[in-house]
Amino acid sequence: MGGKDRLPVTGDAAAIVAALVARARAAQAAFDAATQDEVDEVVTAVGWAIVDPEHNRALSELAVGDTGLGNVKDKMAKNRRKTMGLLRDLAGVKSVGVIAEEPEKGLVEIARPVGIVGAITPSTNPAATPANNIINALKGRNAVIVAPSPKGASTLSLLLSYIHAELDRVGAPLDLVQQVPSPVTREVTAELMRQVDLVVATGSQTNVRAAYASGTPAIGVGAGNVAVIVDETADLADAADKIARSKIFDNATSCSSENSVIAVGAIAEPLLAALSAAGGVLLEEGEARQLERAMFTAGRPGPTFVAQDASAIALRAGLARPALLDARFLIVAETGVGPAHPFSGEKLSPVLAFYRAADFAAAAALAERLLRYQGTGHSVGLHTRDEKRAVELGLTLPVCRVIVNQAHCFATGGSFDNALPFSLSMGCGTWGRNSISDNLNYRHFLNITRVVRPLAPELVREPTEEALFGAYLRKYVRKSGRRPGA
Repeated sequence: MGGKDRLPVTGDAAAIVAALVARARAAQAAFDAATQDEVDEVVTAVGWAIVDPEHNRALSELAVGDTGLGNVKDKMAKNRRKTMGLLRDLAGVKSVGVIAEEPEKGLVEIARPVGIVGAITPSTNPAATPANNIINALKGRNAVIVAPSPKGASTLSLLLSYIHAELDRVGAPLDLVQQVPSPVTREVTAELMRQVDLVVATGSQTNVRAAYASGTPAIGVGAGNVAVIVDETADLADAADKIARSKIFDNATSCSSENSVIAVGAIAEPLLAALSAAGGVLLEEGEARQLERAMFTAGRPGPTFVAQDASAIALRAGLARPALLDARFLIVAETGVGPAHPFSGEKLSPVLAFYRAADFAAAAALAERLLRYQGTGHSVGLHTRDEKRAVELGLTLPVCRVIVNQAHCFATGGSFDNALPFSLSMGCGTWGRNSISDNLNYRHFLNITRVVRPLAPELVREPTEEALFGAYLRKYVRKSGRRPGA
C-alpha cells in the first residue's frame, strides 16, 4: 500500500476518531431528550432507508460488486427480511424512561442510553449488519459510529446517505449515525474501540478479540461452523429441502449456514438422494481431494472460493464434470475432524461436508467434535420427529441454540416462525469466549437504572437458620455427631 492508503501514525487516528466522537456526543445529547414516539419515528425512518426497494437494490448491487460475495437477489431478501423482522420485534417496546414497574417489590426500571456505540461490521453483510446495529442503537437513544470492513465501506457510505436523508426528513441529528472515513485502517478501527462507550463487533475473530482487548465494554460474537444432525426419524425430503435452501442462500455468507450434515444410521443413502434432488452433487473421492487442494490454504478457504456459486467453485478447482457445473451446492463425504480435514471447518461457501454416524449418540458426539474444532457455542441443527432429542442436545452440547426442523441460516438469527430475536449477530456465550449467549438485540444497547423502595413490612422475608440449613445439618452434621465447623 502506498502512503495515501494508510494512516501512518496513531496520533492521526486518534484525532480522526476524536472528531467523530465529539460530533456523536453532541448529537446523542440532543437525542437523549427524545420521547418514545420520537425515538420510534427515527427507528422507522432508518428502517425505511434500507427497506425502500430502490435503495435495497442499489445497496445489494454495490455490495456484490465491491465485495464479490453473495448474490444480489439474496442480499435484497436478507436486507428486507432482517430489517422488517427487527422493526417487528421493536414495535411497541419501551426503551425511553420508565420501562418496567413492580410495585409489590418496590422496583422501577428506567432505560438509559449507553452513549456512543462503535459498531465493527463485516464484508459478508455490508448493509444488513450495520442497519441492524444502527436501529438497535437508536432504539436506546444512542449515537453510533460504524467501522466497516474495507470492502464494505462503499456500501456503508451509500446506506448512510440514505439514512441521513431520512434522519433529515424527521428532524433528527445526522451525526447520530456516522462511519469512519475511507480508507478504513486497523489504526482507526482500534482507536474507535478505545474512544466509544460500547463496542459491538461482528465478523472476523481478530476484530472480536480486539474489541474485548480494547479496554471498552464490548459485545463480540463467535464464529459459526454449524453441524446439523438428521436422525432416523426425520422427514428426509423436508430436511433436505431446508438444508439446501439455507446452504445456498447468498452463497453461504451467513455464519449460520450448515457446514456439515450428520446422517444417523441407515438414512445416509436416502438423505444423499434427497439432497441430490434438492440440487446437491456428491463429489467423487478424487474430485474432493482436488477441491481441497485448490480451495484451502493453511486450512482456511481462499478468498476466491468464499461466497461463490457452486459452479464457479468447481471451475476454479479445475472440476469440469457437467453435473458439478449445474450443481446448486457441492457435497463432500468426510470422516475426520480437525486441521487435517479442512472440510470439517467453516467454509462460507455452498460446499457441504457429509458425515455418517451409527446412531444418535454417535452423531451428537461427532457434532461436539466439530463444534470444539470450530464454532464452539454457536448452534447446532436437528431434523427429527423425536422431540426429546433436541433437549438432550441442549443439555449436553456446547451451543447456545438448538435449531429444530428449520432451515438453519433463516432460523438462527430470528424468524417470523420462531421466537428468537431478529439479529445478524449471535452470541456464543463463554464457550465461544463471548460476553452474551443470546442474539444481539436492543437491550444490549441500554443501561438500566433501578429505583428501589422499601418493601411493605408484611412482604419482608428474613429467613431463619433452620429454614436455610436445617435439612442439611440433620442430614450431614447432626447425623454424624460432628459439630459444625469441627
